[in-house]
Amino acid sequence: MRKVRPLADGDLIGLVAPSSPSTGEAVEGAIRAVEKMGFSVRLGRSCHAALGYMAGPEELRAADLNAFFADDAVKAIFCLRGGDGAIRLPPLIDMAVVAAHPKIFLGYSDITILHLMFTQKGGFCTFHGPMVVTDFLRKTFAGYEEDCLLKALSDSRPLGEIVPFEGAPAMEGLVGGCAEGELTGGNLALVCSLLGTPWEIDTRGKVLLLEDTDEPVYRIDRMLSQLRLAGKLEDAAAVVLGQFTNITAKDPKRTFRLEEIFEAVVAPVGKPTVLNAPFGHGTKKATLPLGARAAVDGSRGTVTVIESAVEGA
Repeated sequence: MRKVRPLADGDLIGLVAPSSPSTGEAVEGAIRAVEKMGFSVRLGRSCHAALGYMAGPEELRAADLNAFFADDAVKAIFCLRGGDGAIRLPPLIDMAVVAAHPKIFLGYSDITILHLMFTQKGGFCTFHGPMVVTDFLRKTFAGYEEDCLLKALSDSRPLGEIVPFEGAPAMEGLVGGCAEGELTGGNLALVCSLLGTPWEIDTRGKVLLLEDTDEPVYRIDRMLSQLRLAGKLEDAAAVVLGQFTNITAKDPKRTFRLEEIFEAVVAPVGKPTVLNAPFGHGTKKATLPLGARAAVDGSRGTVTVIESAVEGA
């Protein structure tokens, strides 16, 4: 897996909207937030576009990505937000261009579609982490989130052990044992949506990251079971379950706790598994370098990133 150039002061950041649209006010706030961090900004046309629940037609959103990857003046690409619509992009992405110009690519949630494309087909590391409109504009962004982000994007040293933010649930082991592998995965629903396609997740010997939001418990059960039936849990070296937020019940009187679903579906596979890792849709999140190697200790409930995703000085 190829590493990418680290982020440096004054670098030009391309902002794109591969999924859902943002308001003009939010986009202006996004520009200010990135500039405040010491970078310059170039907006993709998708940032001011809207078509239903998407930030313009898929041709426009894909063209932004193709153009920013092709342009060597653009040192990194940050997504404004997730939402819906990235699933339409894979056939329109010029992977020859993307693979020839690897660079920092940042996002999560619906952006999982693109992470899997770029890491598996492009062969370079990407970053599962906060997005500009969704996270940079929060008052809580400064501190843990911003520090984790900048370290992951600009420091050639490995991140080391991932430590939850203050007030977060403690990470804990579900299945004991130790394993190492490249980080892959992201949003559970989006990982499942690519099964059976040319961009289906490859978990063989890898550390599988999963998180989700706004899903009822029975759907979490169904999607985890789908991954298990597809052999994706068995193929993985380890599993790390992150923030599962705003999880509801179809019938509150006849349901399971989320922990019971993990016990019933994930634990029997027997791979080292850690719960409550600080990534996903929570109020704060760590930035994780997809494609870089990590060590999982299911007995201690720890995840340690042992390889940087950016090149050394």
